[in-house]
Amino acid sequence: MPAPRIKSPHLLVAESGADREGHGLKRTMGLFQLICFGVGAIVGTGIFVGLSDSVAQAGPAVVVSFVLAAITCVFTAFSFAELGGAIPVSGSSYSFAYAGLGESTAFLVGWCLLLEYGISISAVAVGWSQYVNELLHSLTGVQLPAALSAGPGDGGIVNLPAVIVIAMASVLLVRGVRESARATAAMAAVKLVILLAFCAIGYSAFKHGNLTPFSPAGLGGIGAGTTAAFFSYIGFDAITTAGEEAKNPRRDIPIAIMVCMGIVTLLYCAVALAAIGAIGGKQVAGRPAALSYVVNEVTGSAVGGGVIAFGAVVAIASVVLAVMYGQTRILMSMSRDGLIPRVFEKVNPKTSTPVAGTLIVAGVFALPAAFASLDAVMNLCTIGTLAIMAVVNIVVIALRRREPGLSRSFRVPFYPVGPLLGVAFCLYLMYETGWQTWLQFAVFLVVGLLIYAGYGRRHSTLAQAAAGAEAAPEVTPSVAAERESQAV
Repeated sequence: MPAPRIKSPHLLVAESGADREGHGLKRTMGLFQLICFGVGAIVGTGIFVGLSDSVAQAGPAVVVSFVLAAITCVFTAFSFAELGGAIPVSGSSYSFAYAGLGESTAFLVGWCLLLEYGISISAVAVGWSQYVNELLHSLTGVQLPAALSAGPGDGGIVNLPAVIVIAMASVLLVRGVRESARATAAMAAVKLVILLAFCAIGYSAFKHGNLTPFSPAGLGGIGAGTTAAFFSYIGFDAITTAGEEAKNPRRDIPIAIMVCMGIVTLLYCAVALAAIGAIGGKQVAGRPAALSYVVNEVTGSAVGGGVIAFGAVVAIASVVLAVMYGQTRILMSMSRDGLIPRVFEKVNPKTSTPVAGTLIVAGVFALPAAFASLDAVMNLCTIGTLAIMAVVNIVVIALRRREPGLSRSFRVPFYPVGPLLGVAFCLYLMYETGWQTWLQFAVFLVVGLLIYAGYGRRHSTLAQAAAGAEAAPEVTPSVAAERESQAV
């Protein structure tokens, strides 16, 4: 069996220019922008839309589900922080896998990232559409017709608002990362204020009796709720995709990841308790635009719900923006390595952004958002994300052994227990997705392997470099001396 093609961390950093200026990119993001970017990528549909699904599984014990999902993410966040500080490039977990486990694994990680980001962007856009309708209703008393606000699988024709939010995000991303970072920071501030205001309203009507029975479905419900809640944390890894556009990536990326995870976990638990404590788990479970409904019930007015709907519109738009940013940078890294077509690595010299790649991503992800029902593939997105996280934890162990002298601005605590626990938690949540999801995931991976074998393996820059080295004639000392004399 041939040895895996591994690209060393030093080569990845050198090729990207990550310790200088990036691959045509500009370093404009400081620590505050990275934290806002992380909050912008995480806090959105998972809490504004997905909370009701998690409550339907776990009841009031959804708080435990959020904590378990956070623990799963925290162990992996430690690994992302170590690798993000040691290998500050745009490829994130794809590049980490390339350095630790080899090219074929890296391609499958990139393939899974396409699934994770693609489905999450489309699902987030669909959630944005729901809150746009809620906001329109609270402001004007009318809503968009179902034909224009839902896909065929959900009783409509085309989900126009979902397409619009993806288009708006692509315009901002094309204009430049500075503009995108400013917009993300502003939207992150708005959504934090809105969620804190929701907590204040919810706790003003809090009743302890609404928390009983605490776990109506037992441990099985908590486990299922954890799998559903996990989707709420997807996006923290996008911080590492800013490795070539952060001013001080080796220091700031690990800090930003840890701060974001702390903020988000506390916020999610506080919001879940406020919602259930105010009106009860049965009222929250399975309800669209649940947070607006809670505020309307507590205040007896549609005004408060309209404010929450406005916050959700802003929050979810920021997720689309941040996750699309991450996807374009990962594709740029894969293109740079020759594993996908070169169009994705081209950076516009005026805007310092991958314009063509961004527009392609927007067009591809807008299609499922406009026409598809994504409920059937949400578990597929979850299992793909968990697989990526498990690989990242394994890469930390692999690189500690292979590259002990690698400069690491952050180290996973309690090594090797930390990464191993990260893998264990990921495998547990993958198990909870069910055998049908495992079957879908296996088919998805086989398709990815076929694409790699048919295109990526042959066009890989490492493969071409190896072929060039083999084709080059051996230069003996006598030949070298003759060439030197001729040159003189």
